[in-house]
Amino acid sequence: MTPRKTHLDTLAVSLLLACSLFWGFQQVLVKATLPEVAPAFQAAIRFAGATVLLWLWCAWRGVKLFSADGSLRAGLLAGSLFAGEFACLYVGLQYTSASRLTVFLYTSPFWVAALLPIWVKSETLRPVQWAGLACAFAAVAFALREGFSAVGAPTWVGDVMALVAGMLWGLTTVVIRASSLTRVSAEKLLFYQVAVSTAALPLLSLALGERWVWTFSPFALTSLLLQTVVGAFASYLAWMWMLGRYPATKISVFVFLTPLFALLFGALWLKEAVTPSLLAALVLVALGIVLVNRKPGS
Repeated sequence: MTPRKTHLDTLAVSLLLACSLFWGFQQVLVKATLPEVAPAFQAAIRFAGATVLLWLWCAWRGVKLFSADGSLRAGLLAGSLFAGEFACLYVGLQYTSASRLTVFLYTSPFWVAALLPIWVKSETLRPVQWAGLACAFAAVAFALREGFSAVGAPTWVGDVMALVAGMLWGLTTVVIRASSLTRVSAEKLLFYQVAVSTAALPLLSLALGERWVWTFSPFALTSLLLQTVVGAFASYLAWMWMLGRYPATKISVFVFLTPLFALLFGALWLKEAVTPSLLAALVLVALGIVLVNRKPGS
């Protein structure tokens, strides 16, 4: 069994930056695909494809997915929370902008920091680390504050769904770190989540009365492929691997970069201006990450 590390090394930081970068891009991508592919159906396709890819990956590498190891109950709970998160995320994008949804979604680290130390004492944050967490979130809210005063249709439904999604994401992390799931492979851990989502999301799509369209434009097809192969398979597999080897509270703070990347990609794609607020927020996020990952006595 690989020993857990107490601090983030170069590999972890590199993977976290890459994941945050893609997840920021993915938020804009999902929003742009909604006119062609209904939200819950889009998510269902994504996770069905990821389940197949992960099963093939495990068959190739000889990773056992169905051996009895005492993780089934916790795995199904984590999978249910994960499916609920993405149901809220995709459906919520119908009611609010990607930027607004993203900033509320990334309240997740607060749930991790507040709840995980109850079960895992080594994850307790010191005051300076709480300050770093608050600094990072304040930076995100500051960068996206213009959207909160937007004039037009009410967006509170999507905002609330994003907050619920952030809570479910945080609870998923807590379940993983506080249960027997820390002893299973990253592949099996992810399989619980994508497989439960594959079973649940089509039922949600049918319940919402969504139209299932199987003829996709080149853009929609490319979007679904990226969401499936890079998003739901490669990046989440890397995330599960890191959760099993690094402190969850420290890796979670890096997700605050994702809303800022989403804003940057929105500016590039939608020609939105990159404001001084965004640049200031980038500095504050960097400061928050440094504080959260600061070693005692340094």
